[in-house]
Amino acid sequence: MEREETRAAASRHGRLLVTALVRERLSALRRQIRSGKLDAETAQAEVAGLLAWVESEVRARTDSTIRPVINATGVVLHTNLGRAILPETATRRMAEVARAYTTLEYDLARGARGSRSSHLDRCFGLLFPGQGFHIVNNNAAAVLLALNTLAERKEVIVSRGELVEIGGSFRIPDVMRKSGAILREVGTTNKTRLQDYERAIGPKTGLILKVHPSNYRIVGFTAQATLEEVASLGRRRKIPVLLDQGSGNLIDLTRHGIRNEPSVFDALAGGADVVCFSGDKMLGGPQAGLIVGRPDLVKAMKENSLTRALRVDKVTYAALEAILLEYARGTAEATLPALRMVTASREEIEARARRLMESVLARAGDSLAMSVVPGESLSGGGSAPEEGLPTSLLIVSARGKSARALESALRGHATPVIARIGEGKVLLDLRTVSTEQEPVLEDALVAAAGLTR
Repeated sequence: MEREETRAAASRHGRLLVTALVRERLSALRRQIRSGKLDAETAQAEVAGLLAWVESEVRARTDSTIRPVINATGVVLHTNLGRAILPETATRRMAEVARAYTTLEYDLARGARGSRSSHLDRCFGLLFPGQGFHIVNNNAAAVLLALNTLAERKEVIVSRGELVEIGGSFRIPDVMRKSGAILREVGTTNKTRLQDYERAIGPKTGLILKVHPSNYRIVGFTAQATLEEVASLGRRRKIPVLLDQGSGNLIDLTRHGIRNEPSVFDALAGGADVVCFSGDKMLGGPQAGLIVGRPDLVKAMKENSLTRALRVDKVTYAALEAILLEYARGTAEATLPALRMVTASREEIEARARRLMESVLARAGDSLAMSVVPGESLSGGGSAPEEGLPTSLLIVSARGKSARALESALRGHATPVIARIGEGKVLLDLRTVSTEQEPVLEDALVAAAGLTR
């Protein structure tokens, strides 16, 4: 540690870290010597190269593994890539509240403790007048809280065709069991009629649950009671109806060719007493679970002791405020990246793809072969299942490289490019690539072909 070069390394990376790594390496070498796996000459060489090993390990162990990437898959709400991209207004607000003390739970007017949920009162009041609201850390938490509050030790009626599994092998029945509610399945996988719900109602019934089909669709010989029918039944029998809407859509997507993704407003108008949805899917915001509905039911959820365990932090509130205000102003489709991507036209994407292709080929020559063909993007994140978005795909192949090798090279770029492979070719969809990222994508393609800038 007293060697000049080691002291310099400690100055760069921190003495505590460098000392720990040196000790770790020397201990490993001693073990190898004692076991006879390392002779004296080789051990001396290893010690001589100790600093190079330390430098390599410092990078390997301290470089951040959460890195920005270029999503060229065409999946807008890509769960593995972090779902919705936030607009500048939201990220700026998050940074402002992260680096300072805030009025998160402080009422400036009274000079006393306040409520963190009050910061979104204005936004929800503008969007959902007369409704109660609550925020938790994701939609699964929202459903868990609603079930525990409204139906603990009571039966919850749900169609067998809506007992979905969401990402990471988490299943609605499992969430229900953890909530303390008792699952009462009705109907069959492909058909559940209103009479099935009605016959299941009894003295132990606490709630009727409707679930958005998430990332699947049953087609063919099928039938499902509508939300309106179930809500009418719930009102008649005085049983609350909870809808797990999931996607958080707040706009009319039919104008953009997406037919099977009703909005939260549609759900409330259809009679749902409470609607739970995600913040980081079609809403276009941060990870959160939003609950909107009957004020008395939502008030009970806020008073549930689970609320403390499921609450969100100040930066999430700041981001949600910025996102919801965009909806209140009517500017969300123009300002939120997720909505801009979903609503982009095929013609717009094709024009961008052709410009990029021309620019890349001007630099790469015949090292790359590229073409533009029709294709489909996906909303992703369990939103609009099977609702492909018409797009134009950029097909790329490199001379002397397999599709897998080219895809790996793009993934290994300084700014990783995440692409997909189809029919032995690398496919790039610019729907999920911002115009600001296009020069970086161009550089990545040229480098992946084995050329320099």
